[in-house]
Amino acid sequence: MTVLVPFDGSPLSSAALEKARSFASLTDAALVAITVIPDDDEYARERGWITRGEPFDTEAIDAGMRERVDAIAPEAEFYSQVVDSDEPTATATTNVVRTIRQAASDVDASVIVVGTENAGSVTTPLSSVGGPLSSDQHYDVYLVRHAEGGGFETN
Repeated sequence: MTVLVPFDGSPLSSAALEKARSFASLTDAALVAITVIPDDDEYARERGWITRGEPFDTEAIDAGMRERVDAIAPEAEFYSQVVDSDEPTATATTNVVRTIRQAASDVDASVIVVGTENAGSVTTPLSSVGGPLSSDQHYDVYLVRHAEGGGFETN
């Protein structure tokens, strides 16, 4: 079994990685974290990956995300993928979702753990990956909606 966690460094994705780490440990599953980096400096600024005036550098973003994943789940396998944001018919979020779905297929994920505060809402914001990922039938999706709290506990 493989547990996949989309990770963007946000508090919710960090909480998702913590919970996925606990779950993977309890189930003896492989843990994989993926960061999708749209080739878009504004997207990177919105997520706090770079500051205004700082150059867009995918290698630096990758290294920063890798450090953050290692701090939470050093046993996790980490991947990052840069995606082209110039596709005229897709938003950055669409490209991120597409890339995560492909990664889920590539690693044969059984479970995806997504940190999102709005997946499953009546209206799904365009910036959320939770809603689109939860519609795929190839894997289970666990939603982490609160950044506080730890992983799964054993008795």
